[in-house]
Amino acid sequence: MKRLYDRLLKSLNISGRDLAVFLLALLLAFSTWLIHNLGLKYNDYLTASVKAECNIEGHTNLSINISDVIARCRATGYKAILSDIKARRKPVTVTFNPSVMHHKDGDLFYVLATDLTEYAHLIYGDGVTLEYFVSDSVFFRFPEVDHKKVPVEPVYSVTYMPQHISRGELEVIPDSVTLYGQARILETIDKVVTAPIKHTNLSADIQGVIRLEKIQGVRMSVSEVHYLQDVSRYVEMKFTLPVTAQNVPSDKRLVPFPSHADVLLKLSFPLESQPEALELKVDYNDFISSLSGMCPLELSGDTKGLISYDVEPIAVNCVLEDK
Repeated sequence: MKRLYDRLLKSLNISGRDLAVFLLALLLAFSTWLIHNLGLKYNDYLTASVKAECNIEGHTNLSINISDVIARCRATGYKAILSDIKARRKPVTVTFNPSVMHHKDGDLFYVLATDLTEYAHLIYGDGVTLEYFVSDSVFFRFPEVDHKKVPVEPVYSVTYMPQHISRGELEVIPDSVTLYGQARILETIDKVVTAPIKHTNLSADIQGVIRLEKIQGVRMSVSEVHYLQDVSRYVEMKFTLPVTAQNVPSDKRLVPFPSHADVLLKLSFPLESQPEALELKVDYNDFISSLSGMCPLELSGDTKGLISYDVEPIAVNCVLEDK
């Protein structure tokens, strides 16, 4: 065989060095052709294995099945080959918005092709142009799990600049979350708390995002919440007001002692209007349900911009008389 090979080279007048150069040139030409063709765009059917992740109340957040998603796409030859390799190796985990995950039956859910379009770049990667999906829907199974909805309790510490105060409590959105886990663990949990929120010397409204403290063995529907707190500048106004009774039967008279009390108002600055027709009232219904005859005082009147008020005393003694 070697003799035949040597005769062939001799008859073609090709030396061993010339043959090496020829083979190298042939290899370079083939490489150039391959790179050129792989860089061209082609229309082809691409397949991707997809595992779905979605926060569905009462179900696991990860599908137990893997669905093949087939679509006609336009991509470079390189992208098409790479997509095929990825599909064979391991599935792509795609996080879906709960609004696009439709319930079929039991633990079976599906995503319509029209909704799947916005996730095409996650499924096939960048550089792939989707033409259409072969199937009109893709199905996933999310088994049911034990779950429980509990309130979110913010943990916070805030201080204010002089003459500034909060308007209401610090608010969190959402104010409740769904927990997933074993029933014996969920039974012991009645709330979740935020990481500490701390602000000092506030003179304006605040808002932000804060994480929820994790609970071992439990998954939460959200990992963080939005918080906000209204802050207002205020002025103080002090009045001495008469105490009157309300809801008293027509044949009775409820007499408060003392008949006047001091009230300190905290009003938003600048003032919308001066407080008018202010009164402190006691309620007959509070009196008849009280064992001591003491009735709390309640402010009434035109109090636009009122943030809070303090009364001294906070309750008065009342005597019931017949008319």
